[in-house]
Amino acid sequence: MLAEQREAIDLLVKSNLPGRWSVKDSFRTLDLSRLGFELLFEARWIRNAMPLPGLPSDIVWQRETKGTGKGAAGLPFGDPDFAMFTGRRGFQAVAGGMLYRAEGVVGLSNVVADAADARAVWRSLALLAAQTFPRLPLVGYESGEELKAASDAGFEIGDKLRIWVRSKD
Repeated sequence: MLAEQREAIDLLVKSNLPGRWSVKDSFRTLDLSRLGFELLFEARWIRNAMPLPGLPSDIVWQRETKGTGKGAAGLPFGDPDFAMFTGRRGFQAVAGGMLYRAEGVVGLSNVVADAADARAVWRSLALLAAQTFPRLPLVGYESGEELKAASDAGFEIGDKLRIWVRSKD
């Protein structure tokens, strides 16, 4: 398996990809520094098989059905395995997260929350994942304060992983 991963990365390096791109080292087993990669960050896997009840919050959640703003144009809003949620207070967006169902799990990414709301946001997103994609465990990865917020919200903290980045010179 490790040899296959290295072959795939070598192929990508030789393909002369433009700009900056990255590789997720899911099991923290690759040293890509010799191939011109720099360590972008280290994180920990998180998992939440059964969401805890939500915390009291005045955030109202909505599933987005189309993109607005730059960067949203490439998101797969028409894909039934994709869901993006925005949390609002009044008319102001204050939180959010993306879910993607694949391989028998739901991946959670791009969680946005103010520190004061973080626990409630993580729990709300876990409940939204369970409602949107029933009976599937929720997984993702985080570091720093986001990792602490996920842990405080009931997510299990797992193994370490690394994200490597490479820029075309």
